Amino acid sequence: MKKTFEVLNVKCGGCANTLKTKLESKFGDVEVNLDVMPREITLEINDDRVDELREALKSLGYPMSDENLGFVENTTAKAKSFVSCAIGKMDS
Repeated sequence: MKKTFEVLNVKCGGCANTLKTKLESKFGDVEVNLDVMPREITLEINDDRVDELREALKSLGYPMSDENLGFVENTTAKAKSFVSCAIGKMDS
């Protein structure tokens, strides 16, 4: 089933490229909408894999908007997202 999730820390095309390339092997094609805030990703996913997606996003520095992150987790996610963004820009 195709679902859309709000994702934090996505700033640009580099971030979008990272999300698309890093998630593709496990989750297939990922669409990233940079025209809304918070940013949205859309993909085909079953309910039983949403937690796996949540962890994959968090590991890249792009947690889902419904997560309650503490100060340290939030700061760590932002730092990871900067690195993921830079990698996405170099890979595009």
